[in-house]
Amino acid sequence: MRSSSGAAGLLWPLLGAYLWASVVGYKPVIIVHGLFDSSGDFINLQRFINESHPGTNVTVIDLFDRGASLEPMWKQVEGFKAAIYPIMQNAADGVHFICYSQGGLVCRGILSTLSDHNVHSFISLSSPQAGQYGDTDYLKYLFPQFVKSNLYHLCYTALGQMISICNYWNDPHHRDLYVNSSDYLALLNSERSNPNSTEWKKNFLKIKKLVLIGGPDDGVITPWQSSQFGFYDDNETVVEMQHQDLYLRDVFGLKTLAARGDLILCSVPGVQHVWWHSNETVFHTCMEKWLV
Repeated sequence: MRSSSGAAGLLWPLLGAYLWASVVGYKPVIIVHGLFDSSGDFINLQRFINESHPGTNVTVIDLFDRGASLEPMWKQVEGFKAAIYPIMQNAADGVHFICYSQGGLVCRGILSTLSDHNVHSFISLSSPQAGQYGDTDYLKYLFPQFVKSNLYHLCYTALGQMISICNYWNDPHHRDLYVNSSDYLALLNSERSNPNSTEWKKNFLKIKKLVLIGGPDDGVITPWQSSQFGFYDDNETVVEMQHQDLYLRDVFGLKTLAARGDLILCSVPGVQHVWWHSNETVFHTCMEKWLV
């Protein structure tokens, strides 16, 4: 008898939590992975969410895994969008995005081009939002014959633009080539003339919160401040987001979000790039409160 009552004692709080979730109605969470990842890498993050918000429907989109994550960014945007849209349609109160690394740029593409999205919190988890420019292990693995200073020779060609990382490779020493050659990031950031820029800004600003997470010990996102829309000038000095042209001119809505009080920066030291989605402190500090 004692053991069964003990089991009941464990079950009642769990049942209560799930009933509470059904009353509160936690919004579904959609997770989009990054370069060389797959859905299986996010088990810890799913557990954190379900422990803090029991009953939450969490979906890690299982597309463009591992090597397929090198496919062009617009192709990934269309694929992820098709997989995510039915989840949005079934969520009357909206959904949340957690988008990791390269996935953060995929999610920006979705939010910019999908006029009827219902994303509340867009959590960008260590994503190169202002571009990437660094000699990382990823670069050495992908392009062993290149270093950051000469990768523009490949990336800013039609062939290079068929590789995802080249779509957001931002060489501060070859700014004109980047602006004129980038088929993805330069368009998202309206750094090149884009006839859709007004519509994309309107779509993007339908989000309720933009949470930008990153940190100085990341080791992959270069500069790490790119995760919060900071980037190098031509001297490789980091210019913070608030002094960036794309912020000052409010080209896709960052300044508007800040004025609304809906732009949140969360910086956490001591976290290496591959551990952001498995770090419980990062979850509780930077994500948990925005997933209601």
